[in-house]
Amino acid sequence: MIFTLMAASGMSLYDSWKRMRKLVFLPMFRKEADEVVRQVEVLGKDPLTVMQHRAGVTKSKLYRNFLSGFASSVRSGGKIVDYMRSELKSVFELRNMAITRSIEKIATLVEAYSVMLIVTLCTYILFVVFSATSILQVLGSTSIPNSPIITYLVAFLFMPIISVVFILAAHNMQMSSFPDLRDVYKKALVLMLAIGLPISIILLIPSLSSISQAVGMAELVTIGLVAISLPMAFQYHKIARVNYNAEDAIPNFIREVTESQKIGLSPEKSIIEATKRKDYGEFSQFLDLVRSQIEWGTPLRRTFDNIRQKIRSWFVTVNFAMMIETVEIGGNSTQALDILSEYSEKEHEIQINRRALLRPYIILAFIWSILIAVTTTIVALTTYLMSTVVSSSLSPIAIGSMQDQMSVFSVGIIIQCWISGFFIGKISEGNLAAGFKHSAMLAVTAYVSLILSQIFLAGAFGIKT
Repeated sequence: MIFTLMAASGMSLYDSWKRMRKLVFLPMFRKEADEVVRQVEVLGKDPLTVMQHRAGVTKSKLYRNFLSGFASSVRSGGKIVDYMRSELKSVFELRNMAITRSIEKIATLVEAYSVMLIVTLCTYILFVVFSATSILQVLGSTSIPNSPIITYLVAFLFMPIISVVFILAAHNMQMSSFPDLRDVYKKALVLMLAIGLPISIILLIPSLSSISQAVGMAELVTIGLVAISLPMAFQYHKIARVNYNAEDAIPNFIREVTESQKIGLSPEKSIIEATKRKDYGEFSQFLDLVRSQIEWGTPLRRTFDNIRQKIRSWFVTVNFAMMIETVEIGGNSTQALDILSEYSEKEHEIQINRRALLRPYIILAFIWSILIAVTTTIVALTTYLMSTVVSSSLSPIAIGSMQDQMSVFSVGIIIQCWISGFFIGKISEGNLAAGFKHSAMLAVTAYVSLILSQIFLAGAFGIKT
């Protein structure tokens, strides 16, 4: 895209590579441009020869085809702009198909995660049957493992690790629109240590068990997990609201600048006029800053640097930067801006469709949470009733064991659903920070489902818990 804009503005091939060295937001291309310039200026090679050589050593098929085609077009005397626009159209079509395939892969991953949760549910059911009822007394002489350590390992180690593996798999499939969220993750880590450690100490130290008994293990864990997630969810919501609004506004803003250029306004005047539009939402505050800086004589590149420190969206950063590059280069900037406007609108449409197609998977997470909580409760209470039929003398032992095991598994289910929220955040928006909101809601959903199912089912079965 940037090469196309430079060619449309009348910039030569070698000057385009030199210009690429200034683009700090494209570190890999800066490195590539440094190598091209080094071979031209230090080794005295021809730029086309260097591009052919770089095409032979790159591992990217798409980039190799671009370099070879670019060099061939120049040598054959063809119109570079026409070739670049054709290549750019092809790249966007390939990108559109790649996003469609990635959504299909994500759908497969979600289905696999659903199967994993079904296995989790079956595991919980088995442990409820073998550990929480008087059947354990009958099978006490067998080799079936019934140590509480295994229960804790399954609930708090094995199942969360499997969820983390799926999150890592989703990380390789779905990239975030906001690449820099380190401040959110650092605050989340501090909260996890500040809240998680005291709760862990209360649950693990026997002398403090009175606190957990008074409040309840499931209640204590749910409160802790929600306390970790909610502040981060609010912070991410604020970031996402501003940046998604900027993503919606930037194509219209560039189109406004393009149309102003067509009627003969200067680049700076075109940008100032475009910033006066009132329907940009929260992005208007940044455009007001741009207008004031331009009116005070601040260079466009410095204005861009100031905006880049405030906007986290990769899409907005790149499009704004390409607009500034086009304006600074001059030449036939109207044609270049027209190209930028066209493909900025197409890219925005692709992103909107991607998020819309992935949004329904959020509903599945709530179905998982309710299903695991209700089914585990049903099996536990049903198995308890079976024990009373076999021998009424074992019922007190059964109900005590059942309550202990249900407390452990309730905590495990809540933690599992909380972790699932990060998986949903990753597949829906491409980053873990989006999962804080889902994690808090899923933890509460799991807790409410457990409590309501225990109350209603115990009442239906005539059990006093």
